[in-house]
Amino acid sequence: MQYLLSVIFDRSDRATPEEEAAVDVFNDRLRAEGRWVFAGGLGVPETATVIDNRGEEAVFSDGPFVESKEFLAGFWIIEAPDLDVALELAAGGSKACNRKVEVRPFL
Repeated sequence: MQYLLSVIFDRSDRATPEEEAAVDVFNDRLRAEGRWVFAGGLGVPETATVIDNRGEEAVFSDGPFVESKEFLAGFWIIEAPDLDVALELAAGGSKACNRKVEVRPFL
């Protein structure tokens, strides 16, 4: 089963060199264990553009969809046999990136 590990952050500063190195080690572990599917970091919310095409014409808005203290800073998509393994891996990811991590299964 695949899980989304969402990295939640509340500041706009970038990862420190130590955090980046720890994330690289964690990513290498995911690959070595066959858990890696995909991962990526995201720009701060101010770099976002929201598109709403539910009406007759698409509306493009600068900035985040919602105002929030916390935001999605990055993510991993992992392969895990069950939620317990996904949670264990998420704990390792949280430690590596020094941020909170939310776990959700793909449907």
